[in-house]
Amino acid sequence: MTEEAERSANRLPVDDSREHLMIRIARMTYQQDKTLTEIATETGLNRWQVSRLLQEARDLGVVRIEIVPRTLRHPDLEARLAHTFGLRDAVVVPGPLEQGIEGVAQAAGQYIATMKPKPRVIGVSWGRTMAAVAHWLPPDWADGVTVVQINGTVAPVPGVAYHNDVAETFARKGKGRMIPLPVPAIVGERLTREVLEKDRIVADVLRSARSAQVLTFSLGVAGDASVLMRSGNITKSEMASLVKAGAVGDVLGHFINKRGEPVDPELDARTIGLNLSDLRQRERVIGIAAGPEKHEITLGTLRAGLINVLVTDEATATFALEHAHDR
Repeated sequence: MTEEAERSANRLPVDDSREHLMIRIARMTYQQDKTLTEIATETGLNRWQVSRLLQEARDLGVVRIEIVPRTLRHPDLEARLAHTFGLRDAVVVPGPLEQGIEGVAQAAGQYIATMKPKPRVIGVSWGRTMAAVAHWLPPDWADGVTVVQINGTVAPVPGVAYHNDVAETFARKGKGRMIPLPVPAIVGERLTREVLEKDRIVADVLRSARSAQVLTFSLGVAGDASVLMRSGNITKSEMASLVKAGAVGDVLGHFINKRGEPVDPELDARTIGLNLSDLRQRERVIGIAAGPEKHEITLGTLRAGLINVLVTDEATATFALEHAHDR
């Protein structure tokens, strides 16, 4: 250590104020992108002292530097999807779906983490795909975000994340808070839904959900694989009727056909959460889908204009483009 460096080190505080200064400098460097010179000017330190405190922050684990390989993308398909369906953004993971939903979930997590500006309020759904997205969200992806659950809950289903887990993970990693929607996804009577949505607590949650700048959810399937049926929210006979009516899947519990049209208004009237009309005219509405079972629901969702950002795999993107103009 040079004599000048030693004198600078001796002038740094050695009590709790040193850690506060270290954290302040780390934030200025990594969150505000300020230079050593700018930080030195603002803090009254010299460049050597700033550099020393940054190194201490890394050594003590106050700052963790993580190298995350970028998910490969398919820019040609992304551009074609955006043009054909009027999307704000499209993220397409190329190649066969060898990783199951993980590759698409990782791409979705990276997309959400790099959004500019960061949302103050984000609405999220639940499910296996959304749990994978939450897993791939990097720590500190946001700072003080409010995460709102945007559709009602279901009974536990093996292999599917508990309804609060996704929102809790989004909030914890975004250094914010989570607002649950503590009601069933689908109730037995229209009147029951109306009464529940008038409840002060439920109404406040829905109001927060409708204020979200960003919404993100996975697209659901129709048939035996539907989580809504496996959880008991929809009976087998009801699902059979939905499929017979042309349902190809659901968006937040609202079943649509391949043209994006609702197939059961009576069921929609018993479904608690955001309505399909709530999805339009939003800053970002991110739909996530992976696998051949999601091809038709992705197409229907795109044709209805229910999302303006799609994160998906190459095969699903290709299917949507090939059938974009089907009657």
